[in-house]
Amino acid sequence: MANARQQRKALIASLVGNSIEWYDYFLYGTATALVFNKLFFPSFDPVVGLMLSYLTFALPFFIRPLGGIVFAHIGDRIGRKKTLVATLMLMGVSTVLIGLLPSYESIGVLAPILLVTLRVIQGMGIGGEWGGALLIAVEHSDEKKRALYGSVPQMGVPIGLLLGTFAMSLTTFLTTDEQFLSWGWRVPFLISAVLVGVGFWIRNGVEESEAFQKVKESGEVAKVPLVETLKHHWKEVLLATGMKVVETAPFYIFSTFIISYATKFVNMDRTVVLNSITISTLVCVLLIPVMGRLADRVGRRPLYLWGTVAMILYTFPYFMLVNTGSNGLLILANVIGLGIIWTPITAVLGTLYSEIFSTKVRYTGVTLGYQLGAALAGGTAPLIATALLSRYDNSYVPVAIYLMLASSLSLLAILLTKETKGRMIH
Repeated sequence: MANARQQRKALIASLVGNSIEWYDYFLYGTATALVFNKLFFPSFDPVVGLMLSYLTFALPFFIRPLGGIVFAHIGDRIGRKKTLVATLMLMGVSTVLIGLLPSYESIGVLAPILLVTLRVIQGMGIGGEWGGALLIAVEHSDEKKRALYGSVPQMGVPIGLLLGTFAMSLTTFLTTDEQFLSWGWRVPFLISAVLVGVGFWIRNGVEESEAFQKVKESGEVAKVPLVETLKHHWKEVLLATGMKVVETAPFYIFSTFIISYATKFVNMDRTVVLNSITISTLVCVLLIPVMGRLADRVGRRPLYLWGTVAMILYTFPYFMLVNTGSNGLLILANVIGLGIIWTPITAVLGTLYSEIFSTKVRYTGVTLGYQLGAALAGGTAPLIATALLSRYDNSYVPVAIYLMLASSLSLLAILLTKETKGRMIH
Protein backbone atom coordinates (compact mmCIF):
# COMPACT_ATOMS: atom_id res chain seq x y z
CA MET A 1 0.00 0.00 0.00
CA ALA A 2 1.29 3.45 -0.91
CA ASN A 3 2.15 5.94 1.82
CA ALA A 4 -0.04 9.00 2.49
CA ARG A 5 2.10 11.34 0.36
CA GLN A 6 2.00 9.01 -2.65
CA GLN A 7 -1.75 8.58 -2.23
CA ARG A 8 -2.32 12.34 -2.29
CA LYS A 9 -0.12 12.79 -5.36
CA ALA A 10 -1.93 9.95 -7.15
CA LEU A 11 -5.34 11.42 -6.33
CA ILE A 12 -4.35 14.91 -7.50
CA ALA A 13 -2.78 13.60 -10.70
CA SER A 14 -5.81 11.44 -11.41
CA LEU A 15 -8.31 14.21 -10.76
CA VAL A 16 -6.49 17.08 -12.49
CA GLY A 17 -5.48 15.15 -15.58
CA ASN A 18 -8.88 13.51 -15.98
CA SER A 19 -10.64 16.87 -15.53
CA ILE A 20 -8.50 18.46 -18.24
CA GLU A 21 -9.08 15.61 -20.67
CA TRP A 22 -12.84 15.72 -20.15
CA TYR A 23 -12.79 19.52 -20.46
CA ASP A 24 -11.27 19.02 -23.89
CA TYR A 25 -13.79 16.35 -24.75
CA PHE A 26 -16.92 18.18 -23.54
CA LEU A 27 -15.99 21.42 -25.26
CA TYR A 28 -16.70 19.59 -28.47
CA GLY A 29 -20.11 18.45 -27.24
CA THR A 30 -21.15 21.98 -26.28
CA ALA A 31 -19.79 23.45 -29.51
CA THR A 32 -21.65 20.74 -31.46
CA ALA A 33 -24.99 22.06 -30.22
CA LEU A 34 -24.08 25.73 -30.65
CA VAL A 35 -21.55 26.17 -33.45
CA PHE A 36 -20.44 23.23 -35.58
CA ASN A 37 -23.75 22.67 -37.36
CA LYS A 38 -23.48 26.29 -38.60
CA LEU A 39 -19.76 26.57 -39.35
CA PHE A 40 -18.89 23.09 -40.60
CA PHE A 41 -22.18 21.77 -42.01
CA PRO A 42 -23.90 24.97 -43.19
CA SER A 43 -25.26 23.84 -46.54
CA PHE A 44 -27.77 21.42 -45.09
CA ASP A 45 -31.24 21.70 -43.59
CA PRO A 46 -30.88 22.91 -39.94
CA VAL A 47 -32.10 19.60 -38.47
CA VAL A 48 -29.89 17.59 -40.83
CA GLY A 49 -26.94 19.86 -40.03
CA LEU A 50 -27.51 19.33 -36.31
CA MET A 51 -27.72 15.56 -36.77
CA LEU A 52 -24.51 15.56 -38.85
CA SER A 53 -22.71 17.52 -36.16
CA TYR A 54 -24.03 15.08 -33.54
CA LEU A 55 -22.76 12.27 -35.78
CA THR A 56 -19.24 13.69 -35.51
CA PHE A 57 -19.87 13.85 -31.75
CA ALA A 58 -20.89 10.17 -31.73
CA LEU A 59 -18.12 8.85 -34.01
CA PRO A 60 -15.29 8.92 -31.43
CA PHE A 61 -17.35 6.77 -29.08
CA PHE A 62 -16.76 3.94 -31.54
CA ILE A 63 -13.07 4.91 -31.79
CA ARG A 64 -12.70 5.02 -28.00
CA PRO A 65 -12.68 1.21 -27.59
CA LEU A 66 -9.81 1.06 -30.10
CA GLY A 67 -7.90 3.76 -28.24
CA GLY A 68 -8.72 1.97 -25.03
CA ILE A 69 -7.32 -1.33 -26.31
CA VAL A 70 -4.11 0.33 -27.53
CA PHE A 71 -3.41 2.32 -24.36
CA ALA A 72 -4.71 -0.37 -22.00
CA HIS A 73 -2.26 -2.80 -23.60
CA ILE A 74 0.53 -0.33 -22.85
CA GLY A 75 -0.84 0.29 -19.35
CA ASP A 76 -1.02 -3.42 -18.47
CA ARG A 77 2.35 -4.18 -20.06
CA ILE A 78 4.48 -1.12 -19.28
CA GLY A 79 2.65 0.89 -16.65
CA ARG A 80 -0.20 3.26 -15.86
CA LYS A 81 1.88 6.43 -15.52
CA LYS A 82 3.43 6.54 -19.00
CA THR A 83 0.06 5.86 -20.58
CA LEU A 84 -1.58 8.74 -18.75
CA VAL A 85 1.07 11.21 -19.90
CA ALA A 86 0.62 10.08 -23.52
CA THR A 87 -3.19 10.33 -23.49
CA LEU A 88 -3.08 13.80 -21.96
CA MET A 89 -0.79 15.12 -24.68
CA LEU A 90 -2.85 13.50 -27.44
CA MET A 91 -6.06 15.11 -26.20
CA GLY A 92 -4.49 18.51 -25.65
CA VAL A 93 -2.92 18.85 -29.09
CA SER A 94 -6.08 17.76 -30.92
CA THR A 95 -8.25 20.16 -28.89
CA VAL A 96 -6.02 23.16 -29.63
CA LEU A 97 -6.01 22.29 -33.33
CA ILE A 98 -9.83 22.20 -33.37
CA GLY A 99 -9.76 25.75 -32.06
CA LEU A 100 -7.58 26.75 -35.01
CA LEU A 101 -9.65 25.06 -37.74
CA PRO A 102 -10.92 27.19 -40.66
CA SER A 103 -14.67 26.99 -41.29
CA TYR A 104 -16.55 25.41 -44.22
CA GLU A 105 -16.86 28.87 -45.76
CA SER A 106 -13.06 29.23 -45.85
CA ILE A 107 -11.84 25.83 -47.08
CA GLY A 108 -14.99 23.97 -48.08
CA VAL A 109 -15.43 20.24 -47.45
CA LEU A 110 -11.90 19.97 -46.01
CA ALA A 111 -13.16 21.74 -42.87
CA PRO A 112 -15.56 18.99 -41.69
CA ILE A 113 -13.03 16.34 -42.74
CA LEU A 114 -10.34 17.89 -40.53
CA LEU A 115 -12.87 18.35 -37.72
CA VAL A 116 -13.81 14.67 -37.83
CA THR A 117 -10.14 13.63 -37.97
CA LEU A 118 -9.27 15.63 -34.87
CA ARG A 119 -12.36 14.34 -33.10
CA VAL A 120 -11.24 10.78 -33.85
CA ILE A 121 -7.82 11.57 -32.33
CA GLN A 122 -9.64 12.88 -29.25
CA GLY A 123 -11.52 9.59 -29.11
CA MET A 124 -8.25 7.65 -29.16
CA GLY A 125 -6.88 9.73 -26.29
CA ILE A 126 -9.95 9.61 -24.05
CA GLY A 127 -10.27 5.89 -24.78
CA GLY A 128 -7.11 5.18 -22.81
CA GLU A 129 -7.44 7.98 -20.27
CA TRP A 130 -10.22 6.94 -17.95
CA GLY A 131 -8.94 3.46 -17.04
CA GLY A 132 -5.49 4.77 -16.20
CA ALA A 133 -6.79 7.70 -14.17
CA LEU A 134 -9.04 5.37 -12.21
CA LEU A 135 -6.37 2.77 -11.52
CA ILE A 136 -3.66 5.23 -10.52
CA ALA A 137 -6.04 6.33 -7.74
CA VAL A 138 -7.57 2.99 -6.74
CA GLU A 139 -4.30 1.06 -6.75
CA HIS A 140 -2.74 3.65 -4.43
CA SER A 141 -5.61 3.38 -1.93
CA ASP A 142 -6.24 1.22 1.13
CA GLU A 143 -9.27 -1.07 1.35
CA LYS A 144 -11.27 1.08 3.80
CA LYS A 145 -11.16 4.13 1.50
CA ARG A 146 -11.14 2.42 -1.89
CA ALA A 147 -14.59 3.63 -3.01
CA LEU A 148 -13.69 7.18 -1.99
CA TYR A 149 -10.48 6.98 -4.00
CA GLY A 150 -12.35 5.40 -6.89
CA SER A 151 -14.87 8.25 -6.85
CA VAL A 152 -12.26 11.02 -7.09
CA PRO A 153 -11.31 10.36 -10.75
CA GLN A 154 -15.05 10.25 -11.49
CA MET A 155 -15.18 13.86 -10.37
CA GLY A 156 -13.04 14.64 -13.41
CA VAL A 157 -16.00 13.97 -15.72
CA PRO A 158 -18.38 16.60 -14.22
CA ILE A 159 -15.48 18.97 -13.51
CA GLY A 160 -14.48 18.75 -17.16
CA LEU A 161 -18.10 19.36 -18.14
CA LEU A 162 -18.31 22.21 -15.61
CA LEU A 163 -15.19 23.89 -16.96
CA GLY A 164 -16.19 23.36 -20.58
CA THR A 165 -19.76 24.58 -20.12
CA PHE A 166 -18.65 27.53 -18.00
CA ALA A 167 -16.04 28.52 -20.58
CA MET A 168 -18.64 28.44 -23.36
CA SER A 169 -21.26 30.16 -21.20
CA LEU A 170 -18.85 32.95 -20.28
CA THR A 171 -17.82 33.36 -23.90
CA THR A 172 -21.44 33.61 -25.09
CA PHE A 173 -22.09 36.19 -22.35
CA LEU A 174 -19.08 38.35 -23.28
CA THR A 175 -19.59 38.24 -27.06
CA THR A 176 -22.38 38.99 -29.48
CA ASP A 177 -23.84 36.15 -31.55
CA GLU A 178 -21.77 37.30 -34.51
CA GLN A 179 -18.54 37.50 -32.50
CA PHE A 180 -19.18 34.12 -30.90
CA LEU A 181 -19.59 32.41 -34.27
CA SER A 182 -16.66 34.29 -35.75
CA TRP A 183 -13.98 33.74 -33.09
CA GLY A 184 -15.43 33.50 -29.57
CA TRP A 185 -16.05 29.75 -29.61
CA ARG A 186 -12.36 29.15 -30.37
CA VAL A 187 -11.05 30.69 -27.14
CA PRO A 188 -12.00 27.80 -24.77
CA PHE A 189 -10.33 25.33 -27.15
CA LEU A 190 -7.10 27.32 -27.24
CA ILE A 191 -7.03 27.66 -23.43
CA SER A 192 -6.54 23.89 -23.34
CA ALA A 193 -2.85 24.37 -24.18
CA VAL A 194 -2.24 25.94 -20.76
CA LEU A 195 -4.31 23.35 -18.89
CA VAL A 196 -2.51 20.43 -20.55
CA GLY A 197 0.85 21.90 -19.55
CA VAL A 198 -0.25 21.97 -15.91
CA GLY A 199 -1.62 18.43 -16.11
CA PHE A 200 1.56 17.11 -17.71
CA TRP A 201 3.69 18.62 -14.94
CA ILE A 202 1.53 17.06 -12.21
CA ARG A 203 1.27 13.61 -13.76
CA ASN A 204 4.96 13.38 -14.47
CA GLY A 205 5.65 13.40 -10.73
CA VAL A 206 3.50 10.38 -9.86
CA GLU A 207 5.04 7.00 -9.03
CA GLU A 208 3.80 3.76 -10.57
CA SER A 209 1.21 1.88 -8.48
CA GLU A 210 2.49 -0.76 -6.05
CA ALA A 211 -0.02 -3.32 -7.36
CA PHE A 212 1.32 -3.08 -10.89
CA GLN A 213 4.94 -3.07 -9.72
CA LYS A 214 4.35 -6.37 -7.89
CA VAL A 215 2.85 -7.95 -11.00
CA LYS A 216 5.77 -6.74 -13.10
CA GLU A 217 8.39 -7.94 -10.62
CA SER A 218 6.76 -11.35 -10.36
CA GLY A 219 6.82 -11.77 -14.14
CA GLU A 220 3.03 -12.22 -14.30
CA VAL A 221 2.45 -9.39 -16.76
CA ALA A 222 -0.04 -10.53 -19.40
CA LYS A 223 1.59 -11.03 -22.80
CA VAL A 224 -1.53 -9.94 -24.66
CA PRO A 225 -3.89 -8.38 -22.08
CA LEU A 226 -6.81 -8.18 -24.51
CA VAL A 227 -6.72 -11.91 -25.28
CA GLU A 228 -6.40 -12.85 -21.61
CA THR A 229 -9.23 -10.50 -20.64
CA LEU A 230 -11.62 -11.85 -23.25
CA LYS A 231 -10.66 -15.44 -22.43
CA HIS A 232 -10.93 -15.32 -18.65
CA HIS A 233 -13.01 -12.21 -17.88
CA TRP A 234 -15.56 -12.01 -20.70
CA LYS A 235 -18.49 -12.16 -18.25
CA GLU A 236 -17.07 -9.23 -16.28
CA VAL A 237 -16.59 -7.26 -19.51
CA LEU A 238 -20.25 -7.81 -20.44
CA LEU A 239 -21.44 -6.77 -16.97
CA ALA A 240 -19.19 -3.69 -17.01
CA THR A 241 -20.51 -2.74 -20.45
CA GLY A 242 -24.08 -3.03 -19.21
CA MET A 243 -23.39 -1.03 -16.06
CA LYS A 244 -21.95 1.82 -18.10
CA VAL A 245 -25.17 2.44 -20.08
CA VAL A 246 -27.15 4.20 -17.32
CA GLU A 247 -24.06 6.24 -16.45
CA THR A 248 -23.57 7.51 -19.98
CA ALA A 249 -26.86 7.80 -21.95
CA PRO A 250 -28.69 10.05 -19.44
CA PHE A 251 -25.52 12.06 -18.90
CA TYR A 252 -25.28 13.10 -22.55
CA ILE A 253 -29.00 13.80 -22.71
CA PHE A 254 -28.80 16.04 -19.63
CA SER A 255 -25.56 17.77 -20.63
CA THR A 256 -25.47 17.88 -24.46
CA PHE A 257 -28.80 17.09 -26.10
CA ILE A 258 -30.71 19.34 -23.72
CA ILE A 259 -28.83 22.39 -25.05
CA SER A 260 -30.26 22.07 -28.54
CA TYR A 261 -33.62 20.73 -27.32
CA ALA A 262 -34.31 23.53 -24.83
CA THR A 263 -33.11 26.32 -27.13
CA LYS A 264 -34.73 25.10 -30.37
CA PHE A 265 -37.89 23.34 -29.24
CA VAL A 266 -38.74 25.05 -25.93
CA ASN A 267 -37.39 28.46 -27.03
CA MET A 268 -35.27 28.99 -23.94
CA ASP A 269 -32.29 31.30 -23.72
CA ARG A 270 -28.97 29.64 -24.55
CA THR A 271 -27.11 31.12 -21.59
CA VAL A 272 -29.84 30.01 -19.16
CA VAL A 273 -29.60 26.44 -20.45
CA LEU A 274 -25.81 26.42 -20.14
CA ASN A 275 -26.05 27.88 -16.64
CA SER A 276 -28.52 25.16 -15.59
CA ILE A 277 -25.97 22.54 -16.63
CA THR A 278 -23.22 24.42 -14.80
CA ILE A 279 -25.22 24.54 -11.55
CA SER A 280 -26.26 20.86 -11.68
CA THR A 281 -22.71 19.80 -12.50
CA LEU A 282 -21.37 21.73 -9.52
CA VAL A 283 -23.81 19.88 -7.27
CA CYS A 284 -22.59 16.63 -8.80
CA VAL A 285 -18.92 17.45 -8.17
CA LEU A 286 -19.63 18.18 -4.50
CA LEU A 287 -21.67 15.01 -3.95
CA ILE A 288 -19.47 12.45 -5.74
CA PRO A 289 -16.87 12.07 -2.94
CA VAL A 290 -19.70 11.97 -0.38
CA MET A 291 -21.25 9.06 -2.28
CA GLY A 292 -17.85 7.41 -2.57
CA ARG A 293 -17.35 7.60 1.19
CA LEU A 294 -20.85 6.23 1.72
CA ALA A 295 -20.06 3.30 -0.59
CA ASP A 296 -17.11 2.41 1.65
CA ARG A 297 -19.63 1.95 4.48
CA VAL A 298 -22.73 0.41 2.89
CA GLY A 299 -21.27 -1.15 -0.26
CA ARG A 300 -21.11 -0.25 -3.94
CA ARG A 301 -24.16 -2.18 -5.16
CA PRO A 302 -26.90 -0.45 -3.07
CA LEU A 303 -25.91 3.05 -4.26
CA TYR A 304 -25.68 2.03 -7.91
CA LEU A 305 -28.99 0.17 -7.69
CA TRP A 306 -30.79 3.13 -6.10
CA GLY A 307 -29.47 5.54 -8.73
CA THR A 308 -30.44 3.26 -11.62
CA VAL A 309 -34.02 2.72 -10.42
CA ALA A 310 -34.39 6.45 -9.74
CA MET A 311 -33.11 7.26 -13.24
CA ILE A 312 -35.69 4.96 -14.85
CA LEU A 313 -38.50 6.61 -12.87
CA TYR A 314 -37.25 10.16 -13.52
CA THR A 315 -37.07 10.26 -17.34
CA PHE A 316 -40.65 11.47 -17.94
CA PRO A 317 -40.73 13.99 -15.06
CA TYR A 318 -37.43 15.41 -16.37
CA PHE A 319 -38.84 16.33 -19.77
CA MET A 320 -42.12 17.53 -18.23
CA LEU A 321 -40.18 20.01 -16.12
CA VAL A 322 -38.08 21.19 -19.07
CA ASN A 323 -41.14 21.61 -21.28
CA THR A 324 -42.71 24.12 -18.91
CA GLY A 325 -40.28 26.69 -20.31
CA SER A 326 -39.55 27.91 -16.79
CA ASN A 327 -35.93 28.82 -16.06
CA GLY A 328 -36.27 27.72 -12.44
CA LEU A 329 -37.82 24.36 -13.31
CA LEU A 330 -35.16 23.76 -15.97
CA ILE A 331 -32.47 24.24 -13.32
CA LEU A 332 -34.40 22.00 -10.92
CA ALA A 333 -34.75 19.30 -13.59
CA ASN A 334 -31.02 19.23 -14.27
CA VAL A 335 -30.04 19.41 -10.59
CA ILE A 336 -32.22 16.39 -9.78
CA GLY A 337 -31.18 14.39 -12.85
CA LEU A 338 -27.48 15.16 -13.16
CA GLY A 339 -26.67 16.46 -9.69
CA ILE A 340 -28.53 13.97 -7.49
CA ILE A 341 -29.71 10.83 -9.32
CA TRP A 342 -26.71 10.39 -11.63
CA THR A 343 -24.15 11.05 -8.89
CA PRO A 344 -24.30 7.76 -6.90
CA ILE A 345 -24.13 5.81 -10.17
CA THR A 346 -20.95 7.45 -11.40
CA ALA A 347 -19.38 7.64 -7.92
CA VAL A 348 -19.24 3.85 -7.51
CA LEU A 349 -18.88 2.74 -11.13
CA GLY A 350 -15.08 2.94 -11.26
CA THR A 351 -14.66 1.09 -7.97
CA LEU A 352 -17.04 -1.65 -9.09
CA TYR A 353 -15.01 -1.99 -12.28
CA SER A 354 -11.63 -2.12 -10.57
CA GLU A 355 -12.74 -4.77 -8.09
CA ILE A 356 -14.02 -7.31 -10.62
CA PHE A 357 -10.77 -7.57 -12.65
CA SER A 358 -7.35 -8.91 -11.62
CA THR A 359 -4.37 -6.53 -11.56
CA LYS A 360 -2.57 -7.92 -14.62
CA VAL A 361 -5.55 -7.23 -16.92
CA ARG A 362 -7.33 -4.57 -14.87
CA TYR A 363 -6.49 -1.67 -17.20
CA THR A 364 -7.76 -3.61 -20.21
CA GLY A 365 -10.84 -4.95 -18.43
CA VAL A 366 -12.11 -1.67 -17.01
CA THR A 367 -11.34 0.14 -20.26
CA LEU A 368 -13.17 -2.38 -22.43
CA GLY A 369 -16.29 -2.29 -20.26
CA TYR A 370 -16.26 1.47 -19.98
CA GLN A 371 -15.61 2.28 -23.64
CA LEU A 372 -17.91 -0.40 -25.09
CA GLY A 373 -20.71 0.87 -22.87
CA ALA A 374 -19.95 4.44 -23.92
CA ALA A 375 -20.04 3.44 -27.59
CA LEU A 376 -23.31 1.57 -27.09
CA ALA A 377 -25.19 4.38 -25.38
CA GLY A 378 -23.08 7.51 -24.88
CA GLY A 379 -22.15 9.21 -28.12
CA THR A 380 -25.24 7.89 -29.87
CA ALA A 381 -27.66 9.27 -27.25
CA PRO A 382 -27.93 12.85 -28.62
CA LEU A 383 -28.06 11.50 -32.19
CA ILE A 384 -30.82 8.97 -31.36
CA ALA A 385 -32.75 11.57 -29.37
CA THR A 386 -32.58 14.10 -32.22
CA ALA A 387 -33.69 11.44 -34.73
CA LEU A 388 -36.62 10.47 -32.47
CA LEU A 389 -37.69 14.10 -32.19
CA SER A 390 -37.61 14.49 -35.95
CA ARG A 391 -39.53 11.23 -36.50
CA TYR A 392 -42.24 11.87 -33.90
CA ASP A 393 -43.12 15.56 -34.42
CA ASN A 394 -40.74 16.94 -31.76
CA SER A 395 -42.34 14.88 -28.99
CA TYR A 396 -40.13 14.07 -26.01
CA VAL A 397 -42.06 10.87 -25.21
CA PRO A 398 -39.96 8.55 -27.47
CA VAL A 399 -36.77 10.08 -26.04
CA ALA A 400 -37.94 9.39 -22.48
CA ILE A 401 -38.87 5.81 -23.40
CA TYR A 402 -35.44 5.35 -25.00
CA LEU A 403 -33.75 6.49 -21.76
CA MET A 404 -35.88 4.13 -19.69
CA LEU A 405 -35.00 1.16 -21.89
CA ALA A 406 -31.29 2.03 -21.90
CA SER A 407 -31.24 2.38 -18.11
CA SER A 408 -33.02 -0.97 -17.76
CA LEU A 409 -29.99 -2.69 -19.33
CA SER A 410 -27.88 -1.40 -16.46
CA LEU A 411 -30.47 -2.52 -13.94
CA LEU A 412 -30.15 -6.06 -15.30
CA ALA A 413 -26.33 -5.84 -15.18
CA ILE A 414 -26.16 -4.73 -11.54
CA LEU A 415 -28.70 -7.40 -10.51
CA LEU A 416 -26.30 -9.99 -11.98
CA THR A 417 -23.27 -8.46 -10.22
CA LYS A 418 -22.31 -9.43 -6.67
CA GLU A 419 -21.22 -6.88 -4.07
CA THR A 420 -17.48 -6.17 -4.42
CA LYS A 421 -16.85 -4.36 -1.13
CA GLY A 422 -13.96 -5.97 0.72
CA ARG A 423 -12.31 -7.69 -2.25
CA MET A 424 -8.52 -7.61 -2.37
CA ILE A 425 -7.07 -6.01 -5.50
CA HIS A 426 -3.31 -6.11 -4.78
